[in-house]
Amino acid sequence: MGHSDGARAGTADRPGMAVRPPADTAARPPADTAVRPPADAPLAAPAAAPLAALRWLGPPEGPAIELLDQTRLPAEETFLRCDSVPELVDAISRLVVRGAPLLGVAGAYGVALAAYRGEDVVAAAAAITAARPTAVNLSWGVSRALRSYQAAAAGSGPVPAGESGALAAVAEAQAIATQDAAASAAMAEHGLTLVPAGARILTHCNTGGLVSAGAGTAFAVILAAHRAGKLAQLWVDETRPLLQGARLTAWEAGRAGLPHALLSDSAAASLMAAGQVDLVLTGADRIAADGSVANKVGTYGLAVLAKHHSVPFVVVAPVSTVDLDAPDGASITVEHRPADEVTRIAGQPVAPAGTHAYNPAFDVTPPDLVTAIVTEEGVIQPVTPGNLRVLGTPANDIAGPQSAVYVER
Repeated sequence: MGHSDGARAGTADRPGMAVRPPADTAARPPADTAVRPPADAPLAAPAAAPLAALRWLGPPEGPAIELLDQTRLPAEETFLRCDSVPELVDAISRLVVRGAPLLGVAGAYGVALAAYRGEDVVAAAAAITAARPTAVNLSWGVSRALRSYQAAAAGSGPVPAGESGALAAVAEAQAIATQDAAASAAMAEHGLTLVPAGARILTHCNTGGLVSAGAGTAFAVILAAHRAGKLAQLWVDETRPLLQGARLTAWEAGRAGLPHALLSDSAAASLMAAGQVDLVLTGADRIAADGSVANKVGTYGLAVLAKHHSVPFVVVAPVSTVDLDAPDGASITVEHRPADEVTRIAGQPVAPAGTHAYNPAFDVTPPDLVTAIVTEEGVIQPVTPGNLRVLGTPANDIAGPQSAVYVER
């Protein structure tokens, strides 16, 4: 894991910084210009109770990690039980559990699982981290739990080292989950300030409660806009090749009662050209120190389109997603996935046998295409290396007057 403790610690207690209204997102079409949902769009339904995407089962029921199987949604709402680290690694690799913030929680509980089973915890931590190399939160969560395990095991006293370390790892995982839920709520509050009345928002991939211990990242902002009466329409990219938008975001939007419609990824350009998008909101899997954003493949294309059509492009992610040890986008390792994810849909072949496929899981959006980054600490605008590094610097270590710091709260 590449983060130092200093890059993560102490941010919750930092004194508030002045908020500047984002100049390039203040002007929007009036609410009466908002697009009306298509005639065949489903009516907004009452919100359904949320499902927990991850649950820790301690002894005697466990130790185990119970995961809502996201590969089976929306057809089935089933849970997968992981009793071992290899089972968890497989679940992470197969996207049973996914999304940057929740991977941090899952990784931390994976360390606890290894400790409870009396396994080589360091080796288990390495295996979990390697399951999704681009998602920085996974390695971050694993590292936090591993440090807690090692510290407790070293100073366990009369308590057996393995038991003490396991309890410490569980406590750290629970703390990560609690902090993630709080971060989600804070991001929703900060992000809502960027949403105009009558907003028509386009989103990509899946960023809701399925990826978080809270309401999510970008989806949390969208949900807050809906509750505030500011959301006229949510446009959901299908998100090829695994259709996380179609399968997961549309499912979450329907459960939350949001007015929404699904579109093919290739339709986003014509939708923006028609003036039907006021704001693009996405999440992130890793943000480099220069503000480059690694996210689900297709995000970069949306950012280019948004820039061309003068539509604000806003990224919503917790501070734990910012990797200050990655200097730029070129330093981010992009995971490549199996070809059959492209050549097959739902197990059915859609290309001739033997067809090769290019299947990066992520792409990297350069910072000059990002209007703002929303974190639990506030809104970063403009997106520059200096402004991002403020997130990893204790308040009393920031050089210069606070008026020069563009982290809006």
